[in-house]
Amino acid sequence: MARPPPLGELPPDYTPPAQSAAPQILTGSLKSPLWLRAYFQGLLFTLGCGIQRHCGKVLFLGLLALGALALGLRVAIIETDLEQLWVEVGSRVSQELHYTKEKLGEEAAYTSQMLIQTPRQEGENVLTPEALGLHLQAALAASKVQVSLYGKSWDLNKICYKSGVPLIENGMIERAPNVAQELSGGCHGFSHKFMHWQEELLLGGMARDPQGQLLRAEALQSTFLLMSPRQLYEHFRGDYQTHDISWSEEQAGTVLQAWQRRFVQLAQEALPQNTSQQVHAFSSTTLDDILHAFSEVSAARVVGGYLLMLAYACVTMLRWDCAQSQGAVGLAGVLLVALAVASGLGLCALFGIAFNAATTQVLPFLALGIGVDDIFLLAHAFTEAPPGTPLQERMGECLQRTGTSVTLTSINNMVAFFMAALVPIPALRAFSLQAAIVVGCNFAAVMLVFPAMLSLDLHRRHCQRLDVLCCFSSPCSARVIQILPQELADRAVPMGIAHLTATVQAFAHCEASSQHVVTILPPQAHLVPPPSDPLGSELFSPGGSTRDLLGQEEVTRQKAACKSLSCARWNLAHFARHQFAPLLLQSHAKVVVLVLFGSLLGLSLYGATLVQDGLALTDVVPQGTKEHDFLSVQLRYFSLYEVALVTQGGFDYAHSQRALFDLHQRFSSLKAVLPPPATQAPRTWLHYYRNWLQGIQAAFDQDWASGRITRHSYRNGSEDGALAYKLLIQTGDAQEPLDFSQLTTRKLVDKEGLIPPELFYVGLTVWVSSDPLGLAASQANFYPPPPEWLHDKYDTTGENLRIPAAQPLEFAQFPFLLRGLQKTADFVEAIEGARAACAEAGRAGVRAYPSGSPFLFWEQYLGLRRCFLLAVCILLVCTFLVCALLLLNPWTAGLIVLVLAMMTVELFGIMGFLGIKLSAIPVVILVASVGIGVEFTVHVALGFLTTPGSRNLRAARALEHTFAPVTDGAVSTLLGLLMLAGSNFDFIVRYFFMVLTLLTLLGLLHGLVLLPVLLSILGPPPEVIQMYKESPEVLSTPAPLAGELRWGVSPTLPQSFARVTTSMTVALHPPPLPGAYNHPASDEPTWSLAATPAASGCSNLTSRGPCPTTE
Repeated sequence: MARPPPLGELPPDYTPPAQSAAPQILTGSLKSPLWLRAYFQGLLFTLGCGIQRHCGKVLFLGLLALGALALGLRVAIIETDLEQLWVEVGSRVSQELHYTKEKLGEEAAYTSQMLIQTPRQEGENVLTPEALGLHLQAALAASKVQVSLYGKSWDLNKICYKSGVPLIENGMIERAPNVAQELSGGCHGFSHKFMHWQEELLLGGMARDPQGQLLRAEALQSTFLLMSPRQLYEHFRGDYQTHDISWSEEQAGTVLQAWQRRFVQLAQEALPQNTSQQVHAFSSTTLDDILHAFSEVSAARVVGGYLLMLAYACVTMLRWDCAQSQGAVGLAGVLLVALAVASGLGLCALFGIAFNAATTQVLPFLALGIGVDDIFLLAHAFTEAPPGTPLQERMGECLQRTGTSVTLTSINNMVAFFMAALVPIPALRAFSLQAAIVVGCNFAAVMLVFPAMLSLDLHRRHCQRLDVLCCFSSPCSARVIQILPQELADRAVPMGIAHLTATVQAFAHCEASSQHVVTILPPQAHLVPPPSDPLGSELFSPGGSTRDLLGQEEVTRQKAACKSLSCARWNLAHFARHQFAPLLLQSHAKVVVLVLFGSLLGLSLYGATLVQDGLALTDVVPQGTKEHDFLSVQLRYFSLYEVALVTQGGFDYAHSQRALFDLHQRFSSLKAVLPPPATQAPRTWLHYYRNWLQGIQAAFDQDWASGRITRHSYRNGSEDGALAYKLLIQTGDAQEPLDFSQLTTRKLVDKEGLIPPELFYVGLTVWVSSDPLGLAASQANFYPPPPEWLHDKYDTTGENLRIPAAQPLEFAQFPFLLRGLQKTADFVEAIEGARAACAEAGRAGVRAYPSGSPFLFWEQYLGLRRCFLLAVCILLVCTFLVCALLLLNPWTAGLIVLVLAMMTVELFGIMGFLGIKLSAIPVVILVASVGIGVEFTVHVALGFLTTPGSRNLRAARALEHTFAPVTDGAVSTLLGLLMLAGSNFDFIVRYFFMVLTLLTLLGLLHGLVLLPVLLSILGPPPEVIQMYKESPEVLSTPAPLAGELRWGVSPTLPQSFARVTTSMTVALHPPPLPGAYNHPASDEPTWSLAATPAASGCSNLTSRGPCPTTE
């Protein structure tokens, strides 16, 4: 018989009525929203039926496709470079970093290896000869590190940034009776002019007397500067020591990494455990090793998490009745989701999306929890097929009823993660895109492959095989299982509708003409009124689901074949129907729920004000490790950051000297900048260059005054005087480059402290070639580098007088030190001040930008909250549009978005109370929470929207049929997240496990508690209604006699419904599959409907065929 077209989203337990039953009709008329959804559900029905017909082929092809995509993991790349992970894509920092690398190449700066010494007893003074001797012992031990690679021995002298600096000998300490006095104001190196280290670079935790004299300190610091891989490669390129090993930059990096690892190891072991001091060592390679370990996949935790999920799915879906048990389906579903996750990640690898720590540590568990939610929903719905559904249409019926909500949640999850990709941090953008792709693969697997598994399991149940152990037959396969409505007498309608349970013996045979199962009852047995229902009669419906029928209490007094245990009857749907929904939907309970959630929202708004920005490196490194101890000590005592003020090309340096000096002055006046000592000149190349010119000008003036230098000869003068002579005669004109008359008419530096523009680039060549210490101290890093020029005072050819001018500069930098940066607000203030100084210089024609780790990793906080609010608002609007489009009900979509917004605000506020700081990682989770929250809300809202009755009834029915799958989905998500709690990284526990667990619990509470209450108060009208309703005014009847039940009748009941067949049913044994054929044994007695005194009509056992003809 042709299947009628669907007319809307039916409740999960909706039973198509018989011809004599009251049909449901649309509210008013066939509305376009309901028609459009019906059309979509018709497509889902066709899809499900097609999958069921070809389940083997679909399963094979689906697994083959997913497996092929999973092979993409072979080309996955794990990114551990901090700059590639955290520098905002397309930002000014990214552009500035690109400019720096374009001019200077990759890794142009030196690398720092640090030693910090602290007393084992906190608060003790380290400014003692003994403590300083131990510090020197550790530093000397670390400096003698040697590693052997490529047949060569590499030590500090070969890889030091500026080699040739003599080491301090122990005898110097023996001559320092007062260490505090010696280190007061810092200390100098062998070049007093250029080598001065301030107190803040050497000492931490300092204490002073009222006069400002240094008394004590709690930490000492030493720094070793190594060349970068690029510099080391350039230094030894073409050298005789490396000519036989195919020297490359990669080999140089390997040498440095090996030396740094050995350096850290020896430095930490330099002092015995019984000393009063301890040494903390750290290197850039140590940080790289931490990031590599952070990004590794923990196979044990992944396997443990998936095994735990397998066990939960199997146990949850097992039933006492093997015909209803789905343990094997649960196992197969979890394995399918695992394969879908692998295929999604493989697809990401094929797309070239690099993996990172968030991908390897979090995404496998998060995707598993999200994917299994839909598995539970489909499995629950599949067991609740309406009675009378043909066997070949079971999968189509299941997808018709649940496909809309699965599609809605999956689309919202994908949209949420795609919106989270708006966060411009590469690591989090990659994580969001990967999560969206994995959710898409999960959706395809759940909607295409999992229905094929359910269809195969349906075949197993039809063949009456055991669950899991499907090779064995079911022990209950011989039971006779049937359900029959008992027809009532004329105009005997239940008063209000009562729920009755009858105990009878039922027999069944197959009617060949209609191909339907017909159940025959003997004369009526005993009727027992049920226990009271807290919601009155509202929860009773003529069309009960299979799970409802199995959950009804069976009272057998005659010939009972078996009795169900109470523990076997109890399930989440039973709990939702009989305990949870009646309690929740009482008036006073609604008030309590609204007050509690309002209070939670208010507290969360207050907690939102407590959320601070930031993500410290100590949050990423595992606690209890030596690396974490070093970072904690460094943050406490030496919160210093080396930064540089970079000047670009595009302007004339020679004519912009005043603007450059002003820029340096503005930058130096920032609160966070460590000022140089009053006795020392600023450490910038322009100051060093100008001071050097003034020095050789003074030497020339002395030589000129004394006659050692004349107009025609400089041989008798000093070296500096001769250099000044050569510079003074330069004109900068290619035609006439020399003018000797300028010896007495010009100065190398004018009265305003500026270098004559025509001499600027010529003098720069001479300074770079003649003052290597000043150039090294300035850390100028000129690009293009000035040409080499050798000064020879005794050159007689005159060629040495021609000095090549340097090319116009495109890159130069001023070094600075930032101090006191403890909180994110300190970093933000320093960044804003630096940017303001550069903007002011830009108005004067100087193009400049700040560079350094604070600007690379903290500048994101300048616009992080704005980006977060923008992404959440856009996502809420998108969620509203998606829900309104698929539900075709803006009213319901608005309530869903309201609940999702509350969840996001509450999660943000709870983060404030827990001390979880706001960084790009919590922002991604907060944005994704909108999509994940849809999993907990849309099922309830859709069930409410498509159920007839009052608001209370619809809320209760929606809870009854969604409570179990939503709860199972939440538990499965928590089990997936549970593995994150075992991570060695506190960062994973705090920022992923805790936040995602809070999100899951909030989603469960809002979806199953708050949303039903809001729907029962503010919910939209139903899309379907009953054709008639019981009147509240019923006729009073005499009290029933003993052993009898009497009912009143509604005076408004239409005449055509004078004889109503009730759908109260009896199940003596577990029911068979709808559409299964049970043939009675030949020795069973045959009961005729005519033998039943009240039977004069046909049964409503099925709506898909005519009633059997009574004999």
